[in-house]
Amino acid sequence: AGPGLIGGVMVGLMTGKAIAAVHRLPFVAVNHLEGHALSARLIADLEFPYLLLLVSGGHCQFLSVDGVGAFRLLGGTVDDAAGEAFDKVAKMLGLGFPGGPAVEKAARAGDASRFDLPRPMADRPGCALSFSGLKTAVHHAAEALGRITDADRKDLAASFQQALIDSLAGRAEHAIEMFRTTHPSGCDLVLAGGVAANAALRARFEKVAEDFGMRLIVPPAAMCTDNAAMIGWAGIERLRLGLQDDFAAPARPRWPLSTLRQASG
Repeated sequence: AGPGLIGGVMVGLMTGKAIAAVHRLPFVAVNHLEGHALSARLIADLEFPYLLLLVSGGHCQFLSVDGVGAFRLLGGTVDDAAGEAFDKVAKMLGLGFPGGPAVEKAARAGDASRFDLPRPMADRPGCALSFSGLKTAVHHAAEALGRITDADRKDLAASFQQALIDSLAGRAEHAIEMFRTTHPSGCDLVLAGGVAANAALRARFEKVAEDFGMRLIVPPAAMCTDNAAMIGWAGIERLRLGLQDDFAAPARPRWPLSTLRQASG
């Protein structure tokens, strides 16, 4: 039922309502972001609470996941999401779309130390994120080269990807400290969303989790990008708690996780 581009959301929502009405089935309006947030519970024995980095094309935020419908925002991007930055950098470098896999592929053959790119927000308290300046730095580096060779593209892709991962990892350390102020025994760190399919990001977060004595859980790559399984699972989780909706549930282009309905008691 949202959030997302309203045309697609309306089609999916109305189809779900029609199926529920014809077959006299319970109807559950699922938040797309909650689908990502709960997807790790479909593939692992994972109890609440846990710390989540939801990192996708449109969203990038650290959340304390305290239960179904119970999310506490610790920090998020103040401008571009990480996936959006991947897409824009891929377009700048002529690497194609979707940008995440294209940049990751180019980066494998590149030198990540060639370009000195910024790590945004590194010296700030908290775990807010920013990728607009990093994206601009890539643009300036590409302009300074003039004619860009394939080697340049690979090195810029690798340098950009390394800077973005360094930024996420550094802010994750702050997020873990914030999470543990309210959940001292919290031991699970979850990566979800389309960018979580990035192998280099997964490897770096394995190290972050190990340093803090946490377990990293990441859904398989096919379940990181938008998929029906995670939406079905979120519906199951809500239905188990008696959280049903009526057919007046609207399609929502914006729908913050903090506004979700929780089970009473």
